[in-house]
Amino acid sequence: MTPQLRHSVKRRCPVRSWRSVSQLCCLPFCLLALLLVLTACYHRPSATSDAWIPTPEQQDSISFYTTHHYTQDYEFLVTADSLQLVRQQPAEVLNGMLVDTLSVGEGSHLVVADIMMMPTDTIDSVWVQVARDMETIGWVRESEMLTAVSPDNPISLFIDFFSDTHLLLMLAFVVLVGALYLIRRLYRKNAKVVHFNDIGSFYPALLALLVAATAVFYNTIQIVNPDSWRHYYYHPTLNPFAVPLHLGLFLASVWALVVVGMAALDDVRRHLSPSETFFYSLGLAAVCAVNYIVFSLTTLYHYLGYPLLVAYAVFAVYRYLRGSRARFHCGSCGEPIREKGPCPHCGAMNV
Repeated sequence: MTPQLRHSVKRRCPVRSWRSVSQLCCLPFCLLALLLVLTACYHRPSATSDAWIPTPEQQDSISFYTTHHYTQDYEFLVTADSLQLVRQQPAEVLNGMLVDTLSVGEGSHLVVADIMMMPTDTIDSVWVQVARDMETIGWVRESEMLTAVSPDNPISLFIDFFSDTHLLLMLAFVVLVGALYLIRRLYRKNAKVVHFNDIGSFYPALLALLVAATAVFYNTIQIVNPDSWRHYYYHPTLNPFAVPLHLGLFLASVWALVVVGMAALDDVRRHLSPSETFFYSLGLAAVCAVNYIVFSLTTLYHYLGYPLLVAYAVFAVYRYLRGSRARFHCGSCGEPIREKGPCPHCGAMNV
């Protein structure tokens, strides 16, 4: 055997032996992986017998949450001047026994500690135990509690502010009179006002229309499906994809208000001077406030919001097309102008 062949044999032999050892070592791991896969794919028909079965107490809690939309550990904020709590059990109150009471003031944060059903109570069969801290804890009827508290989150508090009927009536009178007076003064000074002496942009009119449509949609949900709105009130979100379709459309309209409002302010800033922009924005805000109040009240109480919204949309589009839309462009500076003649931007004569 030549030295070259002997050298090649010495080099090949170790490689073959290492490959054989590695294959022997990998074989058990491959068998184990195959066994695990087959075991994981195996389905036992009796596995459903170990499914979670709620206890009667858990079933009662789920049922209460479905109808009342809150349960234990839910947090409230006291919005009334005070809320009276009873230290003893509700049965002692119903039996006419002497009990101790304590008061929690406005702005107190409460958490639901327990819920008890009292069928013998002729006033309210639901009693709720709430706690402010370890020392301040007591029972109260649900009807008394709900009139004095709100869910402890900013969205629910914002909903409460705009859902107060007395506040709406007061705002309807104050804002309507103030808006009419402001629009009259601005119109006499030949100032720009949405719908009447508007700028060459449809965004302000579109914003006013969106406010009216959102108000109609908001009150329609409260009339047609109040339970879904109540659940949203206790568990609010700003994500339109995390709620049912009708609530998602409402939230989408709210986000559209934000986007169109920003676009309207940007267009107003480009069309008018800073002082005129301020007065125009003030008049636009007044028109939007009047739209919200008028369409909310007419939809909620008289069902007149629907035909009124159609008539208002026709009026807004007509006013824009007839009086606000720029039909020409200046031949010198290229800015949009409503009619031929001197350009209000550069002074050039357009014939």
